[in-house]
Amino acid sequence: MSDNSSAPRRLVGSVGLLTAAAAALVLGLPGSAAAADGPDGGGGGGRAPYTCAGDQWPWGCLAECESSGDWHINTGNSFYGGLQFHQPTWEDFGGLAFARRADLASRDEQIEIAKKVQAAQGWGAWPECARRYGLTAKSRTHVVRSGETLGTIARKYRVQGGWRALYKANRTAIGRNPDRLSIGTKLRLP
Repeated sequence: MSDNSSAPRRLVGSVGLLTAAAAALVLGLPGSAAAADGPDGGGGGGRAPYTCAGDQWPWGCLAECESSGDWHINTGNSFYGGLQFHQPTWEDFGGLAFARRADLASRDEQIEIAKKVQAAQGWGAWPECARRYGLTAKSRTHVVRSGETLGTIARKYRVQGGWRALYKANRTAIGRNPDRLSIGTKLRLP
């Protein structure tokens, strides 16, 4: 790995300013407050940055997690390449323009398709690995079922502040009347 001083510039080009700033803080990249607290920053209290973070963040890290960094892996499990594309996903997002399977495409081609997948499906397309690197938040949710009320849901999950706190956290999804829950509504549990 080369000098990480250009890592934030690569981040900005790959995933945007907000993600770059968040990644720098979480991962302790040079120039961030987290780096000053890390082992190289002298503070001693922070966690060490991911060694893969300077490798086209976050794609190098996701590939390290998904395939041990082998961009041309084909284990016969119907998932291919460094980011373990399922064949229908590879095809649906334009991968056939590069190769018939992801493992036959270059790293850059796989990343190009991965960016399209991420834009459409979010980081949840790589659930475990995205969670490992802090790309997805650990949040609790509940999908409303027939006969449920905010009160019963709040009690079930022991929501501090009860149904009022649950309503406040989900006012946009619920609407003006907290007594009218629609079946199938996804609620965020505070």
